[in-house]
Amino acid sequence: MEMNEYLDVFIEESKEHIQALNDHLLTLEKNPEDVSIVNEIFRSAHTLKGMSATMGFQDLADLTHKMENVLDAIRNHKVKLNEAILDVIFKAVDALEAMVLDIIDGGEGKKDVKDLVNQLEAMEKGESVEVTSSPKISADMTNTSVNPDVTLDEFELTVLQQSAEGGFNNYQVTVTLQETTLLKAARVYMVFEILEKLGEVIKSTPSVPELEEEKFDYSFTVVLVTKDSADDVSAKINKVSEIDTVEVKELEIQAYDRDEATPASNTSEAPSDNGSSEDAQATSTSNTKKKSQLSSKTIRVNIDRLDALMNLFEELVIDRGRLEQISTTLKNNELQETVEHMSRISGDLQNIILKMRMVPVDQVFNRFPRMVRQLAKDLNKDIDLQIYGAETELDRTVIDEIGDPLVHLIRNALDHGIETPSEREAKGKPAQGTLKLNAYHSGNHVFIEIADDGAGIDREKVLKKAIANGVLTLEESKSYSDQQVFQLIMASGFSTADTISDISGRGVGLDVVKNTIESLGGNITIDSKYNEGSTFVIQLPLTLSIISVMLTEVKNEKYAVPLSSIIETAIVNKKDILSAHHQPVIDFRGRVVPLVSLSDVFNVPGETEEDDFYSVVIIRQGEKMAGLIVDSFIGQQEVVLKSLGNYLTDVFAISGATILGDGQVALIVDTDALIK
Repeated sequence: MEMNEYLDVFIEESKEHIQALNDHLLTLEKNPEDVSIVNEIFRSAHTLKGMSATMGFQDLADLTHKMENVLDAIRNHKVKLNEAILDVIFKAVDALEAMVLDIIDGGEGKKDVKDLVNQLEAMEKGESVEVTSSPKISADMTNTSVNPDVTLDEFELTVLQQSAEGGFNNYQVTVTLQETTLLKAARVYMVFEILEKLGEVIKSTPSVPELEEEKFDYSFTVVLVTKDSADDVSAKINKVSEIDTVEVKELEIQAYDRDEATPASNTSEAPSDNGSSEDAQATSTSNTKKKSQLSSKTIRVNIDRLDALMNLFEELVIDRGRLEQISTTLKNNELQETVEHMSRISGDLQNIILKMRMVPVDQVFNRFPRMVRQLAKDLNKDIDLQIYGAETELDRTVIDEIGDPLVHLIRNALDHGIETPSEREAKGKPAQGTLKLNAYHSGNHVFIEIADDGAGIDREKVLKKAIANGVLTLEESKSYSDQQVFQLIMASGFSTADTISDISGRGVGLDVVKNTIESLGGNITIDSKYNEGSTFVIQLPLTLSIISVMLTEVKNEKYAVPLSSIIETAIVNKKDILSAHHQPVIDFRGRVVPLVSLSDVFNVPGETEEDDFYSVVIIRQGEKMAGLIVDSFIGQQEVVLKSLGNYLTDVFAISGATILGDGQVALIVDTDALIK
């Protein structure tokens, strides 16, 4: 597998975890006694460590591991948190961010962090550490008319310093719109288009998202690096309509050199065409590029907005179907051409909306083969990973949230579940253990199964640990069923591992899994047989799904049968129908297949047309097969599967509904329920 396939996912998730680390550390600084915050920081660090090791970024993984050790000592009250420790942890997070930046820029995420590692190791042992303060970089805005609201960070100051040394102009540009301006965001967009042609925008106050959402009065300020003169910048911006004033001020930077810690001031030089200017531009551009690359190419949209968009589009589809009927009746060429064009455009729009919401579970699954391979090597185990249903499409919110829980479950299966080759052979098992990942739709839910053929769960060991931890009493334990006992392993901080390893995770993991899945409105069940293996089944609600179906007609109603469960369609002569156990059956390629009439199952009203032939859809679930009798086949189509809502949760053999292009509603058949 190519690393590039999931490098983007790693970068996105790493940025999220680093952001979470920073946020939680700031909260911890205000509440140093709150162990729950330490647990949150620990979990982010633990996940980041696992991801980094899986991707082969060892420096990242090693530093996070050292940080994790200190956090573990803090939460177990072996080390008392103080300001010095917090400072070192903050520095470690900064180093992690620098490594991720390097990876984004095409590097290997390497960084010399020996001093940090030594400090972390000393803290883990309870030794005191001295934290040296890093040299500061400051901006001295010598021009008194410079807007004091513009604050620059270390990176931005470095870029401005380098650009000034290379003969570029650093300007602070304040643009004020007319108070009669109606579309402020549109004017801002036009101004930024001009600014980006002139040079590089280093800073914006208010921020760009705030400007886009019109969260400002009528003026905004940007810091611009350009070769153009102040007059040229002002003149070009003034060409945008509804601009009241443009103020361009030269920005002087006085900074302290990082290595020498001595003031280094720059004087404004005229732009030159020599090589040094071009070099400076290259440096400035590469630094700015690195900064801009940190901002994600994707945006996260509130699911409620996507729901509203989908519902509006469905109304549009109904109107489109009506327009097509009208244009066919009127036979007006111009109207027909317009409707055809509208149909094409709305078809493209439909695809975009659907793709916005749905992603295949493979986006999560494809990270696991590499991870399992590495973990198997670390644990000296032989593992066969089998993945099924990777094409199953899930709601975007589910995909976003389900990655971490699955990682924890897989790690748990490899560490606690599957035995070493020698242990397996001693039990009469094959030396190679099997780990199965399976995703599928059923009814109004999506199921993800993680199954192993390992040691299973030792009921007595779990109960003994639970009693020792005070989770339950000896008397209570006697009345516990197997399922109740298995659920205990998902209690917070619960672990049956005899030794703590990087993989078993010090009891972190299964409680996170349970909490995440329950927050999505789902649940997790565990089935296990001692020395035979365990199966973890995650059940998630099906809010929206795209599936390929065979549309069929039964009397005056339309039913959609998922293509994933169809073997083929057939026309069967009534003379060929046999009877077995009072059930109509047919001989299908040497197998006896029972027939089920959709008209009878769903009590479809209307007259049944007498015919010598039946239209049959042959479906299969596992080893079981059935033939669904319908009146006619309409054809194959991709449809949006929508839940029937809270009032129709227990409708037999219907997993949802969809609105077709002509505005009609088609019910989607739950083939699993029919076969069962």
